[in-house]
Amino acid sequence: MDPLVLIVLIVGITVGVAAAMILRRQPAPTDQTSLAELKGQLEAIGQTTATLQSSMINSFQTHQQTLNETLRQQAETTSLKLGNLNERLAVIDRAQDQLKALSLQTTRLENVLANNQARGAYGEIQLENLIKQMLPSSAYSFQHSLPNNRRADCLLQLPNPPGPIAIDAKFPLESWYALGQAKDDEEKARARKALEAALIKHVTDISERYIIPGHTAESALMFIPSEAIYAELHSHLSKALDISFAKRVYVVSPTTLMAILNTVRAVLRDVRMRQQAAFIQEQVGKLLKDIERLNDRVGKLDRHFHLAQQDIDDISKSTRAITRTGEKIEQIETDDGASTSSSAVADDTKDLIPRPDPE
Repeated sequence: MDPLVLIVLIVGITVGVAAAMILRRQPAPTDQTSLAELKGQLEAIGQTTATLQSSMINSFQTHQQTLNETLRQQAETTSLKLGNLNERLAVIDRAQDQLKALSLQTTRLENVLANNQARGAYGEIQLENLIKQMLPSSAYSFQHSLPNNRRADCLLQLPNPPGPIAIDAKFPLESWYALGQAKDDEEKARARKALEAALIKHVTDISERYIIPGHTAESALMFIPSEAIYAELHSHLSKALDISFAKRVYVVSPTTLMAILNTVRAVLRDVRMRQQAAFIQEQVGKLLKDIERLNDRVGKLDRHFHLAQQDIDDISKSTRAITRTGEKIEQIETDDGASTSSSAVADDTKDLIPRPDPE
């Protein structure tokens, strides 16, 4: 049932009960005046009841609107909070998926490093990525076969000196794992000793396999794809490092290898510049010879122009002489001056006789 209807019903019942009680308390009416008074009282009670009902209805409607607005705002706030909660849960789910993927990748990496062949391939891939980023394709070759039938993981094609430099990317990590799993100082000492022995053996193998007089440089590089191992070698395995220096096998990490590759790139750039400088010098020499030939030809052309100018001057002189002779002929009026005019003509036309070429 509607609460408003229920309240109106309760008010009506209350008013009816009140009217009945008033009538019961009143004595029986004896005349018309008493009936009129009773009727007036009943009408007043009815008006009061109607006013009270209207006031209660208005108050209830106002409270109901306020309650509805409050419920609506609470619903919106709850919906917004639920939406934010769903977004946060989605972020948490994505983070959990990423953690699962990272855990899976870590497990795969451990499996890779646990296998000797796969571990070597891991080092080769890292080495290949570094070299491809730093050097042009003509400056290196991977899995290069040497004259002693050995195959280097990478060979840097450098000019002499120093010559091609071999890089080996395979490093035994079993002793390194044993060092990391050691529980006390005694176990760590044994693990470091085993790691040093493995390092010395590997350095010796690289020196014997990849340093070939007359074919490669006098040194080689041993690439270690881990900065932690590189730091451990320099911190506690100084004897092995001294032997590697003596055998000209230099241990490099990803960071130090990048520095070496920067130097190699500078060397290659210098070689190319020297080659280009030699080519430029050759072309400049050819250009100077062309300029000398051009100067000779300009000189010959200048002499031809000089001779032509002399011929033009002679022609101008002859033209002027002919002009003067023509003017004198026009001035002849009688035959008496024929002899004089003839001598004058002979004097003026003597310039028309060609002269020998001074050249």
